[in-house]
Amino acid sequence: MTLRKLSSGLAAAAAAALVLSGCATASAGESATEEPIKLGYLPAWTDGLSLAYLLEDQLGKLGYETEMEELSEASLLYTALSEGDVDIYTSAAPERTHASYMEKYGDQIEDLATYFDHGVNTLAVPEYMDDVTSIDDLAGMSGELDGRIVGIEPSAGLTEQVQDIVMPEYGLDDEYELVTSSTQAMLAELQSKIDSQEPVVVTLWRPFWANAAFPVKELDDPLGAFGDPEGYHVLGTLGFSERYPDAADYIAGIKLDDDAYGALEGLVTGDKFEGDPAGAVDAWIADHAEAYPGILTD
Repeated sequence: MTLRKLSSGLAAAAAAALVLSGCATASAGESATEEPIKLGYLPAWTDGLSLAYLLEDQLGKLGYETEMEELSEASLLYTALSEGDVDIYTSAAPERTHASYMEKYGDQIEDLATYFDHGVNTLAVPEYMDDVTSIDDLAGMSGELDGRIVGIEPSAGLTEQVQDIVMPEYGLDDEYELVTSSTQAMLAELQSKIDSQEPVVVTLWRPFWANAAFPVKELDDPLGAFGDPEGYHVLGTLGFSERYPDAADYIAGIKLDDDAYGALEGLVTGDKFEGDPAGAVDAWIADHAEAYPGILTD
């Protein structure tokens, strides 16, 4: 079974809610600017990717030209955003997970919207690891787990948080190595371990389609090392709202709940619309336009 197939059932199960306020005043189809809006994304981070495709659709209906800009690392994306090579980043967690990037680049970035207000970073294990329910249960288990916590990209804020805060807080830094590579490599190893019913611990986050697609459980964090839930933001390069005022007004009104996020991500990453993200967004809009008239349909 492929990773993509594992995510295909999410969309059917999710009913979404999207609230849009302060919508833009530009008419659909009207040319808002000669400069295309460049939407930056990391392909493995499908939460931000899904919202980027939704914004591509909605901003196009406001009359803006858009371009999708794929980058491979969060550090490159923040650099591009700060330098104006990318206009928007749709999967930012500036309050804590990406705080170090904001300290470095924050004066060159605009915070356009908080569209989801309870993002959570986690450590997770397969459900069959019955005796492991909390992060502190990992102490003394390094032999069973080959001394490895399987992570994602080295420049991810989640990587920094686990390496610099969570592991030291629980005394795991002398016992474990946080192994980094990519989100896809982490998920591939998780699938392999599950197939063979072997123990493994991985870094995950919510919302993310893998939580529903894999038989995993989030470990309790009794010491609160991951901190409280944080918002997911749309960030713009400095001056964005002046250059694209209607787009900025529209983005500021986007609010997604868990079901809405899950439905959008499930359609974009699922089999039904493989290779057709525009079709996935159209299907998502078709399911919600009547209930939420702020969504632009044409």
